[in-house]
Amino acid sequence: MWFRRDLRLDDNAACYHALKAKLPVIPVFIFDRAILDALDDKQDKRVQFIHNALTDMQEKLTVIQSSMDVRYGFAAEVWQQLLQDYDVQEVYANHDDDPYALKRDRTVSKLLAAKGINFLTFKDHVIFERDEVLKDDGKPYTVFTPYSRKWKAQLTDFHVKSYPVDRFLQNMHRQKPKALPSLASMGFAEIDIDFPPRVMKADLIKHYKERRDIPAIQGTSRLGVHLRFGTLSIRKLAFFTRPLSEGFLNELIWRDFYHMILHHFPHVGEGKAFKPAYDAIQWRNNENEFDAWCSGKTGYPIVDAGMRELNATGFMHNRVRMIAASFLIKHLLIDWRWGEAYFAQKLLDYDLAANNGGWQWAASSGCDAAPYFRVFNPTLQTEKFDPKLLYIKQWVPEYDTDGYPAPIVHHKFARERVLKVYKDALA
Repeated sequence: MWFRRDLRLDDNAACYHALKAKLPVIPVFIFDRAILDALDDKQDKRVQFIHNALTDMQEKLTVIQSSMDVRYGFAAEVWQQLLQDYDVQEVYANHDDDPYALKRDRTVSKLLAAKGINFLTFKDHVIFERDEVLKDDGKPYTVFTPYSRKWKAQLTDFHVKSYPVDRFLQNMHRQKPKALPSLASMGFAEIDIDFPPRVMKADLIKHYKERRDIPAIQGTSRLGVHLRFGTLSIRKLAFFTRPLSEGFLNELIWRDFYHMILHHFPHVGEGKAFKPAYDAIQWRNNENEFDAWCSGKTGYPIVDAGMRELNATGFMHNRVRMIAASFLIKHLLIDWRWGEAYFAQKLLDYDLAANNGGWQWAASSGCDAAPYFRVFNPTLQTEKFDPKLLYIKQWVPEYDTDGYPAPIVHHKFARERVLKVYKDALA
């Protein structure tokens, strides 16, 4: 059983099918150098999160005299080694539709097929995937609202039912506990960080719709990182959410929607606009202004608060993500791909499908995106969602002092400029 973005032993589709296949199951995880070597920050919070999750899994397996086999290296090379170390009959894994993952899986699948070994993969990280929710003519949806209607119409108790993995855990291969590679051995530093708890709170979900846009309170679940790395089952969360809040369930549907878009329109995962015409926009791409945005020094306190929260914690409130993204694109006329890449470096819950979808929504270049003439006014957004400046004062303590920078650009000027640039590009 090859774990990837599904780091849990409960309600795991591929793990369930592997354990039911009668032969002893060896749980494997690969710290993939193709991914890790590209990370500049050697105190990456996500690598620490993954290591913590694997440690938790290892503790559970040790109780039943089994063990994770965690390796570090390039995936194909590690698999060649695993095939020498074990008599492998079949390999089980869950789907991962990110462009790199698809390429990696094709390589490993060929390697396994050459040895006569089946590579079996299953749906696990979304409720509906790929071709499961389509228009009546068989084509993929590109607008969210009709997609969500069809999604809800198709949803049954079956789709949110958990896989009873616990019943079959005794089929794990018995072996002495193997030590996990340390972060230091892979070139990373241990960091002491409190990750958001993996707790589904009924009260929070029940009141999600009215609290979700207020960044100064805990109105969102912060479960994104657990969904990203699969430490929480999407089925369990959807089952829990369904009777409590349609607003929260809609967020899970958006997640499925963006994964479906990535599958059907893979060019969005390759740095291209969903709507090709938007690739003609003439960006200013001023590096000093980009640095000011990254470090939270634009002179727009709601934007700066969000960027500082992101840099410090790996999290940014959902409403503020939209404001910060819109500001970079439409006030500074900086290519949305720059912002997408920065979020990819910093976000704990970074997920290509959702991150790309969100940035292209803000840039008006995506499917079902905000129209290009919609330009968030950060001052009005602040008055609406942080009227007492509680969030701003938490993250920008020097606000309203001589130490706080003047606005990097004036809203009225920036709005007129971006409307002209978009209009010219799309003419």
